[in-house]
Amino acid sequence: MNQEKIGKFIAECRKNKKLTQSELSEKLGVTDRSVSNWENGKNMPDLSLFRPLCEILDITINELLCGEKLKTEQYQGRFEENIVNTIDYSTKRITKYNQLISLILIIFGLFISITAIMIFPSESSWGSIYSVFGVIIFMVGISRIIKTIKWYKRLLLIIVIFTLAMGILLFTDYINVRLNHEVPMFRTITTTTGNVIYYDTPFYDVYRCYFDSDQEYLTIEKNKKQTISNLIKYCK
Repeated sequence: MNQEKIGKFIAECRKNKKLTQSELSEKLGVTDRSVSNWENGKNMPDLSLFRPLCEILDITINELLCGEKLKTEQYQGRFEENIVNTIDYSTKRITKYNQLISLILIIFGLFISITAIMIFPSESSWGSIYSVFGVIIFMVGISRIIKTIKWYKRLLLIIVIFTLAMGILLFTDYINVRLNHEVPMFRTITTTTGNVIYYDTPFYDVYRCYFDSDQEYLTIEKNKKQTISNLIKYCK
């Protein structure tokens, strides 16, 4: 489908009808810029506009898609060719639109995850909730992009990418705890007793000793079960 040729044909037919771009756009309910883009070959009219555009310009849809007036003996052959071209054009537009939506989801998901970590204090559980929510949106975008591959490969790839994404979040959280002495954002249990707050994460434990005092400090240990009595003794 030759967009440039079609655009010139639209411009020629419009002028033959003594219509300005503004008048044509008003009749079709589109902007002047849209008509200008058609005639410059930058894009095509929407499929829903083919019939009203052709009625205004007094041409057939077949002639519109060919970008020229057709003789009777040419009509059938070009008609079949145009059907194939139109289907191909529509498929490409849908694919391009889906890719754009997928890219937006990926970027939006990453944005939510990153901003959640930056905005919410580590003591708040909302940071971890929004981070995971962002990862889920990110994964939806990824799954849309790879939907053409076989389902079992797609499932395996989604699991791998999701695991990596969550691993990055957990590792980033650990680095923040280690270097900035912040409490872990991704924690499963928080226990307060005596002068210590105990944070249980999937891979390590954090003890916040003498919290809210001048002597406060954090200690990171390997993941292990602790009793309340041990927690009280731990910071003594």
